[in-house]
Amino acid sequence: MKTNIQTRKLIAALKKAGQGAPLWQRIALELERPTRNMSGVNLVKLDSYLQAGEIAVVPGKVLSVGTLTKKLSVAALNFSDAARAKITAAKGEVLSIEELLQRNPKGNKVRIFK
Repeated sequence: MKTNIQTRKLIAALKKAGQGAPLWQRIALELERPTRNMSGVNLVKLDSYLQAGEIAVVPGKVLSVGTLTKKLSVAALNFSDAARAKITAAKGEVLSIEELLQRNPKGNKVRIFK
């Protein structure tokens, strides 16, 4: 069980929302994994696999390796400062997973990266 109270609340909210959308249930399961198994995704991976305007969810940390050439919306548990700056510089949007859950409760057109 996670000890961070914010992460525990996020997992509970995702499980509740997951009853109507399997995407959020899957994100909750990823976040329940041990911290040492959390995924870190580099910007170069997001840039190569996503089209402009798509939404990505990272159940871990977004790292700043590479450049971002497209306007993307990225939601993650955590961002490095450099990754946040690069996404913003590319006219993209940086979101928390909670913000994306509120905006898109059905999880439509969202891709998971880990």
